[in-house]
Order: sequence, then C-alpha cells, then structure tokens
Amino acid sequence: MIRANGLGLHVQRLAPRGRRPQGTAVFVHGAFIDSLASYYFTLGPLFAAAGYEAVMYDLRGHGRSERPPRGYTLEDFTADLDALLDELKIDGPVHLVGNSFGGTVALDYVVHRPERVATVTVIESGPASRTWSHTMAAALRHAGEMSEDDALLWFTEQYGTLSSTRTGDARHDAHIRRLGQAAGRLVRSTTIAEDIPGGRVLTDEQLGRVRCPVLLINGQEGLVAAEAARLRSLLPRCRVAVVPGQKHSVLVEASEAVGELALSWIRDHTAALPAASGPGEPDPVR
Repeated sequence: MIRANGLGLHVQRLAPRGRRPQGTAVFVHGAFIDSLASYYFTLGPLFAAAGYEAVMYDLRGHGRSERPPRGYTLEDFTADLDALLDELKIDGPVHLVGNSFGGTVALDYVVHRPERVATVTVIESGPASRTWSHTMAAALRHAGEMSEDDALLWFTEQYGTLSSTRTGDARHDAHIRRLGQAAGRLVRSTTIAEDIPGGRVLTDEQLGRVRCPVLLINGQEGLVAAEAARLRSLLPRCRVAVVPGQKHSVLVEASEAVGELALSWIRDHTAALPAASGPGEPDPVR
C-alpha cells in the first residue's frame, strides 16, 4: 500500500527479468468492474519478461485501494497517478497503458503532464470529451435508478455486448454477477456516478499538442471505432490497431495479441522517434 494524494493505493510491481531494464510501464485499469488484476494476469508479466518494470495499481475506490466517499473526477484520478509516480520515485518518462476508463485517465495525464510520459497505449478507449461526458452521465444515471436486482440483470446483458467469449454458462454468469455487485456497492457508497461525467474534458486543441507516440488498440467489434478515427486525425503521432473478432474486452480476451502490439510499438519508439505519417486506415492485426 502506497500513500499518495491523501489516500492509500494498492500497488503491485513486477521487476524486469534477467536483463537490463528497458524502462517503466504503468498500467491504468478501467472503472467500476475492473482492478489491477486485469493486468497482473495479462500484460504485466509480458512486459516484465521483455525487460520493463511493470507498475500496476488499483484506482481509488477499486480493488484494495482506499474508497473515499467523494472525489472521483478525472482530475482526481490523474492527480493520484502523478502522486503515485512521485511516491515510487519514478523520475524518467513512463510508458502509460490504459484500458477503457484507464485510457481516458492516460490521455488526460499526457495532456497535463507530458514531460512524464514516453508513450501512451490506449485500449478500447478515448479522451474525456463533451460527448463522452454526456454518454457516461446518461448510462450512470440509468444504472443508479434501478433496483439492485434490475441493475444486475442490466449489467449481465450489457456484458454480453462487451465480451467476445461469454458462453452463458452458470459459472461465467456468477462471475459477472460478482462484478456487478462490486460495481453497485461502489456507485451506492460514493459520488463516482456524478463525479466521472462531471469532471474536466479535453479540447481538440489540447489533444493536438500531444507529441509523444500514441497507440490505440481496438477490438474489431468494439465501442470506440469512430472516436479512434477522430483521434488519429488529431494526434501528431498516432496509430490505430484493430484486433479481429474482438469486442470491448479485448485486453483480457486477446491479451497476447494486445501485448505484442503494445511491446512492438514501445520498442519502436523508445529510441529516436520518427515523424508520424498522416491519417490513414486502421492497421488490422493478423
């Protein structure tokens, strides 16, 4: 447990294995149903084996981190990340990897603390925009108005639209139910449902000033294809990679493909950074 920005954050670090360190990768997970475990069993070990220190942490209110009753704006999550790097004494620029809402945090962080970021990898996500804020507000308001049983049913149905591997068997649905219950407790005991859509948003001008390389990894049937195309036109150094046959849960359901994409991207941009090419079509992953 690390004390950062006034609260306790649960952190796991995997040391580089058997080689000179290549750098530090910091992994930011998604909101509500997620935790650092989604990286600990997927990309974290892959990065450590490739020579990178892997830093994973539970966002405030999630996993084993402290759960304050309020303080869940995007600004709060970004400040937590900044303070965590200070407390861990990580001075050099890091490779940020963010999944879903974690990608939103990563993009906000690189806009406001560009000197601390070497590369950004965003998995099925995009920046906090006004459209994003309105969408989040409507979805969270809808979930908050439901009874506990209705909310769990709604969550199970929604999960089917996010997963490429959901089988419908009882064990899988029991796992989904546990995730839904945890998300429900978070929503009911904190102001997160109001805070997340009420936080700051990024302008196109701010995004256009991002100079570090950005990789957007999407599922072929995911949720952010249109936003990825817009970002590719805004970010000076950006590539979009698509994993065939995958939906929003591409990180955990195609972790090997995601890991290979991210590692290859980071290696290509760790030394001299070439000028980016202009916007184009997303690159399929075979």
